[in-house]
Amino acid sequence: MEFSSRARQKHARLAGDRREQYPHSLQFYLEPPMESISLVEFESFAVDRLKLLKVVENLGVSYVRSTDEYRTKLEAELRKLKFPYRALAEDDYEARRKDHISHFILRLAYCQSEDLRRWFLQQEMDLFRYRFNELTESLMQKFLEHVNLSFEAIGEDLKNELANELCASTPGFNPSKVKEQMFYKVGLADAVDLFRARRVFIKDGFAYVPFKEIDVIVLNNYRTKLSKALALTARSLPSIQSDERLQPLLNHLSHSYVGPDYSVQKNTGKISLEQIDALSVKSFPLCMRQLHRALRDSHHLRHGGRMQYGLFLKGIGLTLEQALEFWKKEFIRGKVDADKFDKGYAYSIRHSYGKEGKRTDYTPYSCMKIIMSNPPSQGDYHGCPFRHSDPELLKQKLQSYKITPSGITQVLELVKGMHYQLACQKYFELTHDVDDIGFSLNHPNQYFTESQKLLSGGRELKKELNNSGNFQQKNNSQESINSSSTSTSTNAKADAELEGLEAYFTED
Repeated sequence: MEFSSRARQKHARLAGDRREQYPHSLQFYLEPPMESISLVEFESFAVDRLKLLKVVENLGVSYVRSTDEYRTKLEAELRKLKFPYRALAEDDYEARRKDHISHFILRLAYCQSEDLRRWFLQQEMDLFRYRFNELTESLMQKFLEHVNLSFEAIGEDLKNELANELCASTPGFNPSKVKEQMFYKVGLADAVDLFRARRVFIKDGFAYVPFKEIDVIVLNNYRTKLSKALALTARSLPSIQSDERLQPLLNHLSHSYVGPDYSVQKNTGKISLEQIDALSVKSFPLCMRQLHRALRDSHHLRHGGRMQYGLFLKGIGLTLEQALEFWKKEFIRGKVDADKFDKGYAYSIRHSYGKEGKRTDYTPYSCMKIIMSNPPSQGDYHGCPFRHSDPELLKQKLQSYKITPSGITQVLELVKGMHYQLACQKYFELTHDVDDIGFSLNHPNQYFTESQKLLSGGRELKKELNNSGNFQQKNNSQESINSSSTSTSTNAKADAELEGLEAYFTED
């Protein structure tokens, strides 16, 4: 694949050329694109495909893949991002071209580690499965021929001869269904998954696969090819990494967050320091709730924790002056005196606000950045609890926050499947008593903002949650304001201030 900053000007756009280059809306991505594209188009294509794969991941956990709701939502996303969504005529050339190029760009970005390869492979498989199953039978047949998977269809005489065996060995089939369904004679090596699941008839080293199950074989073939291609791409990374134009882009994509950066907040200065304790219980994601509790307990955080939590607080509205006061008050309650704080810690806080050094105004960390970089070591509290905590410790923490046993099971299942952001999304739903939050959660500050919107917009919901103690303001003594030293009147004052803050978040 060649890249340049020059615009595409000299490529043929005749219908015949288009049909020859992309004869189908679906492909195995065996040949890399050879044209030159601008760096702007490079990044635009890659970000759009990353958005699509994030939606594929989210829908795959939230809905059964074969349901109408799953298909409708995924088709809507494909339409919106201008990717091929059905077997259209040749005039969807631009969509097919974008599909082809964007796949190879993300392949470069996501071949860099085993975790990245595994995630990319799974989402591409799910996307391919949806698109293949949307093809008509005639187009499926044409696609199979195009990728050299044209399996031999058995004749009517042989099918009648094997009718009883086919009926007995194929779940959900009766004699009439066997008669109307087309069966293919497939080598056993290509049908291992179907054989293991006892879903096909086996004879003389061949599997007799009904047409409705052919997608399993096609998907296995695609998985094998893509897995090998990712391994080969990883070997060629050194040559890519030497390109100073591409490497920063590829590194950014593999840790990419494609939403708002929360660098400028309309609520700057609207949050008081007295509100933070109550907010940490009601509206902080688990990673920030954990950091806040550790800071209150030990009166100190290491650098990784201070960066992650400090930028989050900046994103929810703390001014530089408030941040300096907040951290200083907490640190001097521990082993750091005021003079040491001013000399050793205040500079880094001013630096994060763009007031020192290169004057870079740092943005809060996204979920992907927290998950993929700087894992915590012994004594650290930063990172993502769903990614970096031991499952048993995570379970105990969720129990202490009064999450229901069934809710904890759902969260741990998502963690087991390495769906860490979806686990956080489930935590949001459980702590806010909603069935579907209606958005993909990708940023801790997004969590906070959406929580405040929900709490301020749903008065009935708030009343129900307060009655049930879902946010544990009274039940969870570990996270009560200033622990044992804070009086009931202070709690009432903080609640009153939170009412005003929640109303503020509903303003345009």
